[in-house]
Amino acid sequence: MSQRQGVDLSYEDGARAVKLAREAVESYVEHGQREQPGSMREAFYERTGAFVRLESTRGRGSLRGCAGGYRSDDQLGHVIVDAAIEAASEDSCGSEVSPSELPNLTVSVCAVRNVVLTDDPLADMELGTHGVAIDGGEGSWLYPTVPVENGWSEREYLDRICRKAKLAPTAWQDDDVVVTLFEGQVFREREADGSIEEL
Repeated sequence: MSQRQGVDLSYEDGARAVKLAREAVESYVEHGQREQPGSMREAFYERTGAFVRLESTRGRGSLRGCAGGYRSDDQLGHVIVDAAIEAASEDSCGSEVSPSELPNLTVSVCAVRNVVLTDDPLADMELGTHGVAIDGGEGSWLYPTVPVENGWSEREYLDRICRKAKLAPTAWQDDDVVVTLFEGQVFREREADGSIEEL
């Protein structure tokens, strides 16, 4: 098991990260442009991975987009902008976010802190703390908060990430499938374009 330290965000950093992701989504959806991070907070110059999730508040709610990566050589501010744009594009959940959806979207950002390469993910994983990435099949990842939100066990979490990567549910046990655990700080809007909380 090996670890790599990432960045520790203050609440103010996390709130700005979510605002930056929202600005990037709005700029892309409304104008087809890439938002520049502008004058970034100090933490945003760190080179680490991040993820952005977009969820609809309409009806029972649904995932509208998710993108990012647990490792990056780019600065966090740029990673957030790129992930937000990809999450809003048709590459993410099959259809591009439309301007009419923006008032009904909540934005969340997960900034990666520690990356853990593991030979025994079932033993090394802590639900609610670790996100999971699979390098195999189509590759996939899930936020640290997802299993807690859905009441999944560690085994169910691993099975589901494999299915998301278009692999057999138990593929995480195969020697040729690399499972990576990552810790991350998650910040999200409580409601569309509303106040921000750390999970």
